[in-house]
Amino acid sequence: MTPASVGFHCPECVREGQKSVRQPKRLTGARVGFRALPVTFSLIGVNVLVWLSIFLTGGSASRIADFLAIRLQGYCLTPEGGFAVPREVCRSSGYQWMPGVDDGAVWQLLTSMFTHVSLIHLAVNMFSLYLLGSFLEPIVGRLRFLVFYVISGLAGSALIVWASTPAGSTVGASGAIFGLLGVLVVLFVRAGQSLAPLLPVLLINAGITFFGNGISWQGHVGGFIGGLVVAGVFTSLRADRKAPLQWAALAGFTLVLLALVGARMVSF
Repeated sequence: MTPASVGFHCPECVREGQKSVRQPKRLTGARVGFRALPVTFSLIGVNVLVWLSIFLTGGSASRIADFLAIRLQGYCLTPEGGFAVPREVCRSSGYQWMPGVDDGAVWQLLTSMFTHVSLIHLAVNMFSLYLLGSFLEPIVGRLRFLVFYVISGLAGSALIVWASTPAGSTVGASGAIFGLLGVLVVLFVRAGQSLAPLLPVLLINAGITFFGNGISWQGHVGGFIGGLVVAGVFTSLRADRKAPLQWAALAGFTLVLLALVGARMVSF
C-alpha cells in the first residue's frame, strides 16, 4: 500500500489516478519538464571559459579577444596600436591583420556573444543569463531555449554590423540576453499576464542601453527584436503538428539576418 495524506492507497489506484491527471504544457506545445538547467549552465560555462582564455593571454591585450569580437572592418595591428590601412599594406609591412566580417571573419557573428574582456561585464551578463534561463528553460525547453539565445545574439550582431562604427569592436552576451528578455515579454503577453512586473526591468535596461557608457545599443536593440520574433514564431505556431513550420520560420528568419549582413558587406 502507498501512504497518503488520509489513510493508504493501493499501488494500482495510484497509477490509475496519475493517468487521469492532465499534464501541463508549455506555451509552445511541449510538455513541461522540471529538471535542472543544462543549456543555461552550459552557456554560462562557455562564456566563462572564453573569458578565462582571454584573461590568461593578456586580458584587453589578448589576441583571442581581437579574433572573437565582432567588427565590420578589419584593422592592422602594430606595436603602436590598430590602424585602418589596406590588408595588403599591413601584411607587406610585417604587421598582423585582424580580420573583420567584411573580409571573411563571419565567425564573429556568433563568437562575439560568448566573449567578455571585463570580469564585471561577464559577471553581470552571466547573472542575468542565469535569472532568465532559470525561468525560461523549463518553460520553453532546452532546444528552444538554445535557439532563442543564438538567434537573438545573431540579430544583435546583424544590427551591430549595420549601425556600429565599422572599425569598432563589440563583445558580450548582452544581445542574446536582451533577446531572452524579449522572449519573456512575448510569453507574458501570450499568457494574458500583465507586463507590470517586467516594466521596471525593461525601463532600467532601456536606460542602461541608451545612456550607459560604452554600451552597444545596437546589440541590445537587435537582440531584443530577435527575441520578440523567435518567441512570436513559437507561440503563434504552438501546436505539436506545426513544429516543422516553427523550424522553417526560424530558418527563414536566420537567412534574413544573414542576408542583411551580406548586404552590408557588399555596400561597405
